[in-house]
Order: sequence, then C-alpha cells, then structure tokens
Amino acid sequence: MENIVTARNISRIYRNGEVLTTALNHVSFEIKPGSLVSFVGPSGSGKTTLLNLIGCLDTPTEGELFVVNQDISTLDFKERAKFRGENIGFIFQDFNLIPVLTVFENVEFPLLMVKRKSKKERKKIVLSLLEGVGMIDQKDKYPFQVSGGQKQRAAVARALTTDPLLVLADEPTANLDHKTAYKIIELMKTFRKEKGTSFLFSTHDTKIVDSVDFLYTLEDGTLMGPGE
Repeated sequence: MENIVTARNISRIYRNGEVLTTALNHVSFEIKPGSLVSFVGPSGSGKTTLLNLIGCLDTPTEGELFVVNQDISTLDFKERAKFRGENIGFIFQDFNLIPVLTVFENVEFPLLMVKRKSKKERKKIVLSLLEGVGMIDQKDKYPFQVSGGQKQRAAVARALTTDPLLVLADEPTANLDHKTAYKIIELMKTFRKEKGTSFLFSTHDTKIVDSVDFLYTLEDGTLMGPGE
C-alpha cells in the first residue's frame, strides 16, 4: 500500500439555507502507512471535519479522498459503516463508551461487531489491551463508575481492539495525567512498530506533537503545510 490516506483538493462545504460555510478548502496531503501524524490548529480550523472525512463519517463536497486504497466517495452509508469497522479505530474526545456495558465489554464490543473471534481469543485480546492502558483492575466497572481519565484509557483500548490499519484520535490524552499520557503514547508507538498501525491525531498536546512524524497545521479550513 503506497499511502494509508491520499487527499486531493478536498473541500467540505456546509449549507444552512442560503448560507454556505467552507469547513475545508482544497486540502491535499498524503500519509504513509505506519505514520504518526498530527493535525493542529485553533478551534474551527477544520480538524474535526477532516477526521470525520477520513473516518468515513462524512464525505467531501469536492475533491478525491482515498483511505486504505478505497475512494470513499463511491461508498454508500452501509458500505462506509462496514469499511470503518474493518479498517479504522476511533478515539473520541467525549469517549463514546456504551453506558450499559462494563469497561471490559466496551473494549470487547468492536470484536463482536466485525471480527470472528472465539470467546477465549476475545478475552485474551481485551485483557492484554486493558493491561496496556492500566485499566485491568477496572474491567468490571461501568463507565459511570470510573473517572474521565479512566474512560479515556478504555476508549484507547477499544480503538485498538480490532488491529485497525488506521486510528483517528481526537485529543486522546486530554483527560490523562502526565504519566498516563506518556504511557498511552508509548502503547501507540508499539502498535505502530509491531502492527504497522497509522495514527492521526487532532490535538494541542505537546507530548503528542513532539512524538509524531509529521505535523500539519490547519487555519480556516486551509492546510498550511507539513513539518517533520
């Protein structure tokens, strides 16, 4: 695979009645497999819109966007959902944990949806990831019983459960203390090294920014350029 993501002059324009708002304006870039990449910029710069496009939660108004060699504009709603489940992991800033499931069950959930694993295999994968994010002792608790930082760690583990080719992370260390944040970053680096996972971050955290291979700056929907 030459690129994990290829964007060619993509724009995203939203219409509200007669008012048009350009969230992304002719953005182009390429991301190689196994990369750690961060998109930075002020609130409203287009970072979340860009992650939503790459994550097949939305489609560009203009341009071409290829993710894992797939032109996502050719996929319908159901096909995009299947594609996401098979290829992409998400770490949301607001966690998106399922409140009626335990921490263990939340992390296991993607395996039930897209992977055919035995119960024994699922348990081994989930426990290993929970150990990696320091949540093994919280596995039987429900989301309302753990702290914001613990929810974030569970969300990170869940994103990695299916060995996705690409993980999209919106402020993944925002609710973590300094020590835990570094532990999570090292876990991501391990996945990149051992499994070739690519990580795309939207973040202001200098710990992540200092750890990535490429840094892209967005301002008013325009990509200002990468840096190493």
